[in-house]
Amino acid sequence: MASKKSLKYPIKRHQSFHLLREDTNSTDSVISTTFGNFINAIIYGDAESTLRALPATSVNSIVTSPPYYQQRDYQAPLQIGGEASPDAYVQKMSAVFRECYRVLTDDGTLWLNLGDKYKDGRLLGMPWRVAIALQDSGWILRSDIIWHKTNAMPASVKNRPTTDHEYVFMFSKSENYFYNADAIREPHITFTEKSQMKGGRGHFGRRGGTPEQGKNHGNPNLHNARWDQAFHPLGRNKRTVWQIPLSKFPEAHFAVFPEKLVETCILAGTKTNGVVLDPFIGSGTTAIVAQRLGRRFVGIDCSEHYCSMAKKRLEKTQLSLALL
Repeated sequence: MASKKSLKYPIKRHQSFHLLREDTNSTDSVISTTFGNFINAIIYGDAESTLRALPATSVNSIVTSPPYYQQRDYQAPLQIGGEASPDAYVQKMSAVFRECYRVLTDDGTLWLNLGDKYKDGRLLGMPWRVAIALQDSGWILRSDIIWHKTNAMPASVKNRPTTDHEYVFMFSKSENYFYNADAIREPHITFTEKSQMKGGRGHFGRRGGTPEQGKNHGNPNLHNARWDQAFHPLGRNKRTVWQIPLSKFPEAHFAVFPEKLVETCILAGTKTNGVVLDPFIGSGTTAIVAQRLGRRFVGIDCSEHYCSMAKKRLEKTQLSLALL
C-alpha cells in the first residue's frame, strides 16, 4: 500500500480513497478510519463517497455552500449541480447530507448556504426544496437566515425585483446542540439614530418613561429606568438578516464564500479547537477562517483545480497546515 509520505499534492481520487480506507477491516458500505489523518486536510474526492470513509460523530460543525442548481460548470466529473431536474439535484444533496448527519456530533450544527435558480422565468425555490428534504431525513431546521448581499450585481430584469439575497439554513442534529449566542451578538440600536422607539430619547433614565408600555409590559428593568439590566452588555441577539458583501478571489473568477459569513457560523457553532467540515470546500474559505479562529478543519472537493487553489490560499495565510 502507498504511504502518505510518498504522495504528492494534489492527490488523485483513487489515492484519496486508498488513504481513507487505511487502518480498517470494515466490509460494510461505511468505512471507518483514523480521523486524525484528515485534520487540517484538503481531500480530493466527491463529497458523498469521501464522507462515507470518515468516522461517525467526528466533526463539531459543518459550514458549506454547495454548487447551486445549474449555476456553474466546475469541469469535474463527479460535480453536483448539473442534474437534469430539480428533483434529481435535491436527491443528490440529500444523499450527501445524510453522510454529513452521520459524521456530525450529536450537539453539532449545519450551516448551509444556497442560492436559487430561475428557469423559464419561474423561480424554482431550490433552497427550500433542499431544506425541506433535509427536514424529512431527520435534520432539525432551527433558523432560516437571509444573507443580504450589500454589493450584489445589478440585473437587467424589468418584470421583477433584483435578487440581492441568498439563504443560510441553520440545522441541528438534536434538540440539544452547541450554540454560542454571545460570540456573534450585534450592537444594540435602541440608543442609536436607528432606533424606532417612539417618544424620542426623553424616556431614557426616567422611571416610568418607557413609551412602549404594551410591548414591554412586565419588564420592571425598563419601567424603572434600569437600562443596564434590560440590555445585554455584549449586544443584542443576532438577527436573521445578515448584511455581508460578496467577496472576491482573483483565481476563482467569481464571487466566493465571504469570510465574514463563514466566521459568524463558526463562532456560533464551535468552541476553540473544534473541527469544522466543509464537504464543498471550493477555494478554501471555510478552512482559512477556521484556522484563523483557532479551529481545525476538514475540506472535501471533487475538483482537483479547486483543491489546488485552496492549498495555495492556505499557504498564503502562513498558517500551520497538514495538507495531504
